[in-house]
Amino acid sequence: MTPRPTLSSPLRKLRIVVVNTLIHPGDEHDASLQLQAQRGNALRIGLLESGYDIIASLPADLYLPERIAQLQPDMIIVDAESDARDVLEHIVIATRDERRPIVLFTEDGATDSIDAAMAAGVSAYIVAGLHAERIAPVLNVALARFRQEAKLRAELDDTRHKLAERKVIERAKGLLMTHHGLSEDQAYQRLRSMAMNKKLRLAEIAQRIIDVEDLLGG
Repeated sequence: MTPRPTLSSPLRKLRIVVVNTLIHPGDEHDASLQLQAQRGNALRIGLLESGYDIIASLPADLYLPERIAQLQPDMIIVDAESDARDVLEHIVIATRDERRPIVLFTEDGATDSIDAAMAAGVSAYIVAGLHAERIAPVLNVALARFRQEAKLRAELDDTRHKLAERKVIERAKGLLMTHHGLSEDQAYQRLRSMAMNKKLRLAEIAQRIIDVEDLLGG
């Protein structure tokens, strides 16, 4: 079984899903859909010529989140002629539980649309820029930005977690000081001793003390 490439792999080995408008029988005479189809073909040709792995072309419909979950792509490329905001609603749902780099090619240059896209997690928003020679640089920049944002989110989550643990430890110390007449240092040493004896982290033993206090109605 071939191992799935990671985001640290070379870009052209990433598994890409393209989201765009699919042409159905009977739509051949719709000028706007034909233009969309031409853009989609140009995008796929540019990706294939650059050596990228397109695993599927999908419509932005209610089934998109399920298909994304099944396919597990490493990057999503969206081609939206002028309905970028509508497409984004489905993309946001599809990537809510597992973030992925998203590149959006569109003709919609409205400022509010761009703001909404970036807030939704789009890594690159390209207006009127669907040219084969630009695809590789755009994808490289999008991937680099995604990695940087992922790093910042991880650092922020870690900071919040440490702050939450500190509050738990401080509360547990306060309970020990109140119930056992200990000084702050003595309460801290008691916590450390209890954590070592039970082979738990300091925050874990502190949370147990708080849980017991809450259970007893303290």
